[in-house]
Order: sequence, then C-alpha cells, then structure tokens
Amino acid sequence: MTAALMAVAAGLTIAVLLLLWRWRNSHLRQHEALKTREEHLTVALWGSGEQFWDFDLDRRELHLLHADESGAEPGIGLSVSSRRVSLPVVHPHDRASLRRRLRAHLRGRDPVFSSEHRVDADGDGNWVWMRVHGRTVERDVHGRPRRLAGTARDTTSNRHAEAERRIASEVLRSMSEAVAVLDRELNFVAVNPAFSQITGYDDVEALGRPFTMLDSDHSEGRGSALRQDLGRQHWQGNVWMTRRDGEEILCHVKHNGILDAGGEVNFHVVVLSDITEQKRAEQELRYLANYDALTSLPNRSLLSERLARAIVRARREGGHVAVLFLDLDRFKDVNDSLGHATGDRVLRAAAERVQHAVGPQHTVARLGGDEFTVVLEGLAAPEEAEEVARRVIESFALPLALDEHHEITVSPSIGISLFPDHAQVPTELLKHADTAMYQAKAAGRRTWQVYSARMDEATRRRATLAGLLRRVVERDELTLVYQPRYSLHEQRVVGTEALVRWHHPEFGLVPPDQFIPLAEDTGLILEIGEWVLREACTTLRQWHEAGLEGMRMSVNVSAIQLLRGDLAATLARILAETGVASGQLELELTESAIMANVGRSASVLHACRILGVGVAVDDFGTGYSSLAYLKRLPLTTLKIDQEFVGDLTRDPDDEAITSTVIAMGHSLALTVVAEGVETAGQLKFLRDHGCDEVQGHYVAAAMDRDECLAFLSRPVPVPA
Repeated sequence: MTAALMAVAAGLTIAVLLLLWRWRNSHLRQHEALKTREEHLTVALWGSGEQFWDFDLDRRELHLLHADESGAEPGIGLSVSSRRVSLPVVHPHDRASLRRRLRAHLRGRDPVFSSEHRVDADGDGNWVWMRVHGRTVERDVHGRPRRLAGTARDTTSNRHAEAERRIASEVLRSMSEAVAVLDRELNFVAVNPAFSQITGYDDVEALGRPFTMLDSDHSEGRGSALRQDLGRQHWQGNVWMTRRDGEEILCHVKHNGILDAGGEVNFHVVVLSDITEQKRAEQELRYLANYDALTSLPNRSLLSERLARAIVRARREGGHVAVLFLDLDRFKDVNDSLGHATGDRVLRAAAERVQHAVGPQHTVARLGGDEFTVVLEGLAAPEEAEEVARRVIESFALPLALDEHHEITVSPSIGISLFPDHAQVPTELLKHADTAMYQAKAAGRRTWQVYSARMDEATRRRATLAGLLRRVVERDELTLVYQPRYSLHEQRVVGTEALVRWHHPEFGLVPPDQFIPLAEDTGLILEIGEWVLREACTTLRQWHEAGLEGMRMSVNVSAIQLLRGDLAATLARILAETGVASGQLELELTESAIMANVGRSASVLHACRILGVGVAVDDFGTGYSSLAYLKRLPLTTLKIDQEFVGDLTRDPDDEAITSTVIAMGHSLALTVVAEGVETAGQLKFLRDHGCDEVQGHYVAAAMDRDECLAFLSRPVPVPA
C-alpha cells in the first residue's frame, strides 16, 4: 500500500513537474514573443520618429511613450519608457480649432481625433508644429470616454520644407524664363509654364523627349556639341533654338548640373531666356547709331569713323582721300510744296543714284536734310575726284520718278576737298568740302568746285555781312528802287515794283541774292521787311501827292514774314500811318514762300485781303505749287517768271507754258504779269496771247524814287 501510494505520489509529482515545465516553457515562449513584439514596437517607434501618447481625461494627465537609447538592452540598444508630462501650451490662433476637433471626436461625430497645431512644449516661446492622431481607448460604465491614446509628430521641418517647395514651385510658375529639369541622358523630366510659352511645347509633349529637340541647327555634329556643353556642370551661352511652330529664336541658356552622392551629375537644370527681340533691338540701336533711317546710308557718326580710317591708310600708303559734299539744288522748294513724304522719296532716289555713280567701294553718307557726303579712297590722282563728281551730276540728268505718273528733276551742287592737299583731319576736310559746295551753288548750281584757300575769304565775307546786317536799318544803309509795270490794255504804266538795295560804306552795293538769304537765316528779314513796306507806302503817298493818284505799288514779302511775323497787323498799321489806300498796295510772294505752310499762308493772306491789299504769286512756274492750293488762296495777280519769257519766239516749250499760264490765270480771274520782257518779239507774243501787264528792261529798268517819279510823270512810249 505504502509502495503504491509512493508510486502514485511520485507519478503526481512527475506530472506536476511536467506541467510546471510545460507552463514555464509556454510562459517563456509568450514572454519571448511579447519581448520580440516590444522590440519590434520599440524599433518602429524609434524609426518612425513618432511620439506615442496616453491622455487620462479624468485626471487630465498626459503620458508620453518614447524610445530611449540610454536603457538599451543587449542586442537591441533601445528601450521604451513612459513619462508624465504637463499639457503643452497651444498657440492662441490654433486653440479654437483644436477644441472643435477634440469635441467632435469625444461626442462621437469623428471616429478619429486629428489635428495639426503649434505648441510651446518647453515654455521658451519657440513654437513648433505638431500633427496629432488618436482615438478613445477606454470608456466608463456609462460609455463616456476616459482615455485617449495616439501618436504625435513634429512637423515643423516638414512644413518649412513644404512652404519652401510651394514657394519654389510658385517662383518657377511665375518666372518669365523657361526652366527645365533633365535626367542623365538630357531628357526632359519637368518644365515650368514659361517653357511652354517660349518653346510652344507643353509639359506632356516635352517630358521624356531629348533636349536636342529644340536644336535649330540640324547639321552634323551640332547636337553632340550641345550635349558636350550641357555635359559640363556649369555652362551658359547663346543658342539658336526652334519653337514647336518652326520659328527660330535666340535663347540665352544657363545650365547647372546637380551632383549625386557619388559626385556624378544626376540631373540638369536648364534656364532659357528668349533674347530674340532684345538682340534685334540691340542691332536696331546699333544700326540707328550708325545709319540714316531714311536712306540706309551711313550717318555722320559712321562717316567720321570711316573718314578717319581712310586718312590713316592714305597717310601710311602715301595715297589720296577725297571728300565730296553734295547738296540738292532747290530741294527746299520740293519739300515745302510737295510735302515731306514726296521729299523723302526724292532723298531715297537721290541716295541710290549717288551710290550707284560712285560705286560700292566708296562710302556715301547722309548728314541730314538734302546733304550727302562721299568719301573716295585709293585715288591715284586728285583729278579722279572730279571725274566722280561729274558722274554723280550726270546721274541726275534723268528725272526722278515719284510714282507711275509723276516725275521731278533735281540736281546736286558738289564741293570737293582732298587729303593731304587741303587738310589733315576729318573735320577740316568736311568743312572745306562744304565751303566748296557753296561756291558751286554761287557758280550757277549743277556743278562742282574744288576747294581753294580763297573760298574761305568768301565764307568770311558772308559771316561779316551777317554781322553788319544787324544794324543795316539803324545806319540807314537800305534804299529802294522801283521798276515800272506797263498795262498792255491801257497802254500806260499802272504801277511799280519796289526792290530793296543795300549800300555799305566798305563793301559798296551788296546784291540782294547775297544779303536777303542772310536776313532770312538770321530772322532780320522781319525788321527789314517792315522797313521796306513803310518806305514803299511813303513813296506811293508822295507820288499821289504829286498827281499820280492811280499808281499801284508791289512789295516783295518773304516766307519768314508770312509765317512768323504778324503781317496783317503790320500792314494795317503802316497803311494807317502813311495814309495809302489798301487797294493800291500789292504783296508779291514766291510759290515756295506760299507753299512752305499752305494752311498758315492761306490764313495770313485772307487777313491781308480783308484789308483790301492785293496778293501776287511771283516767279510762277518755277516752283512746285499745286493748282488746287492756288485756287484756294486769295490771289489777285499771277506773275510769269522771266525764265519762260526770255525764250519766247525761240523755244516752243516756253511759248506753250507761257500761253497756258495766261489762259489759266484768266480762268481764275487773275491779272497776269510777265516779268523780264527784253524784246519787241516777246512783247508781241504776250500781247497776242492776252497778257495783261509786262515788266522788264524793254519798258524800263529799276530806278530810284525821284528818277522813277520823273519817268512816271511823262508818257511812256512802248513800241507795238
């Protein structure tokens, strides 16, 4: 029995031991599993950077569970610890939102509590962004939440990075330059909107394609050269590229290679700026700085540069340089009468003829207005310059075609100066050529003159006369002479034309063609013109007092008086002072004077006609006036220029022009006067064709006041 009991007891003991051993083994396995899970959780917690938190709502206690390296266990090096912390201070701007989200979860409206807000965890005023997620993990018997648990993560750096990313993205979107990111193989990875605007390729079309799709030069080797340029880490340069629509644009390219950890270029950032218009503008500015916009010839600046280089070469080689200064004769009449548009066409045509005459190897420049300059290089002899001048003048023999139906004839006057004969520097050569050109005009126009030292004396004389002219009225150096006008119908003298003369004590009689242009250039013509009007009216009053009541007086008026002076008011004052009837006074103006400003001229002349003063067009037929304008002007008289009258009975063309002008004048109810009548044949032709009055040496030359009074007081025999 005892043995049996002992056996049972031993069996039970063994069974208990086995159970204990099995329980221990099971417990150890569970402990190991828990430990393994804890280790995995700890590693995950440490690796994620998240903070696990547990909040007791009843006690309002917050516990943080976090990975701790200080209590590391063997093989893991990490442990998990929990600590109670005070509730962090939430930023005032985020508190309302946090309460609203927490309340929504606690009341069951949101299954998960989630918020991102700023907290001052350390109480040092350093706000950090935290993203918090959690849910209810324990409730009381009534189902009310007692504990919340979840995770928290510091997102400050992420938010800064996101803000920087958004800023960078917005900057890229708003940039006017095209930005493209390329991979190692120079294929597009990303582009900004400006890229699409500049190249025409949107992001879908560009991505994955090679950068060389923009290459405008498809010749062999160009693509590899561009690839080589972009193969460098940093590079910039100007490259012609082709847009999607085929248009070529010039781009400034900036390239930066982005290195990977191994120091190899992993990505390429390319910035493109379309500089096509900028380059065109720069080229246009350079062109405008050196070339005349109207004729495309070099301007004064480029001329000076080329002339200086030509002198340097000629000095080194012992050669000659010639400067030709050209001025178109009477171009102002063309410009004033036909308008600036027509004048511009004439200048362009003149530029072409000059360039063609001198050849492409020489420089032709436009200095302004109707002035051109030619620089001739490599001359074997100075006489070659005169040969070129002759060719230039001959090139203007044919009329210039303005359009299909209109032509105009102009001619140049040319002055020539030579290096090294006349000057050593560009400015002196140009000045001497200009001086010679004025001498060519004085010699009758449509010719050339080579500079000589004596020409400077003429220039100095002109300058001296301009100075003396300022006191010509004050010194009583002006006088008037009078040339009679004879009526072919009444067969008597009906009036005279007053002509101004200048007698200087030193220079003697100065011709009007010398001092009148000077007076107009200096503005002194206003003072001189008023003196002439007053003197002529005073003479006319004296003649009337001497018994010549029906006599009329004509006075020449310049364009300056017409456009810049108060002509009507001056006339009214002088007529009142002298007591002359306005109907006995007539103003004579050239076509060019009237056409300088037709609108202003018409206004002033209408004011003069209201006073009763007559208006005559002098030298008719030599200018470029429009008959339509003449019809609108308040004219009373038409004077045929002596250029046509002088060849009557010899030149059928002049006879046809003269008879046409007479008929036209009568159709406009104008008195027609022929100037420069010298012969009986001319007088007969004019009488036969109905001309009203004549004036010229065949009737009488110009005389002073007393001599003319004596002439008018006796019958004037005029042969038939």
